[in-house]
Amino acid sequence: MRKKIVAGNWKMNLLDEEVINFIVDFNSKKNSIESEAEIIILPASIYLDTMISMPDWDIKIGAQNCSQFNNGAYTGEISAAMLRDFDYDSENLHYCLVGHSERRAYFNETNFICADKVNRLLENKLKPIYCCGEELKDRESENHFSLVQAQIEEGLFHLSEDELKQVVIAYEPVWAIGTGVTASSEQAQEMHLFIRTLLDKRYGDEVANSISILYGGSCKPDNARELFNQTDIDGGLIGGASLKVDSFIQIINSF
Repeated sequence: MRKKIVAGNWKMNLLDEEVINFIVDFNSKKNSIESEAEIIILPASIYLDTMISMPDWDIKIGAQNCSQFNNGAYTGEISAAMLRDFDYDSENLHYCLVGHSERRAYFNETNFICADKVNRLLENKLKPIYCCGEELKDRESENHFSLVQAQIEEGLFHLSEDELKQVVIAYEPVWAIGTGVTASSEQAQEMHLFIRTLLDKRYGDEVANSISILYGGSCKPDNARELFNQTDIDGGLIGGASLKVDSFIQIINSF
């Protein structure tokens, strides 16, 4: 049975007081959550400690990025070991994004850099949420399947079966992020099935059907239920709609 997951990627939003207000508001409304999906919040790294140290906060936490290096002269970077040090007993901090489309576009992260980040996270007992997806030009040129295949194979296929089982995959059609355009449920399901088929061919059916694959392209309360009802979509990597408690809970309850 694949785990259902809703992960809120806050990107570079919310200051400390707003983070605390979100937690207080969320805790006051969590009894309205009817879904058994795993809930993850991915704040800016500077606020990880705030979220970890808040009382009565039992939602899993993830970082938005880590370095591909263990340590050294990499000014401004945060290593996977440092992330683990935030929460050394692994009570709250469990996940970290790898290869988000914005990291790939703005910081020139390649599939091979992402593979190194996956390795560093697994070494430090953190679960990667590995992002993949195509830009509009790739879809229009019908290159989207081969591009996503390369992202999956070059970023993940060096892993053993047991290592891969620690990974969550997030498909994010770049043309549908922050544009107001959402991939149709059929388009999203088609790519999710394609990714799962790649996993099946490399690792077998048991492994392929144990991996949660999330949809990450402008998922909102009004389209989440239709997306989550697709056979191979196991939840969402939510952007803007995760910044407001009410809309985030509506999405969580869409299963």
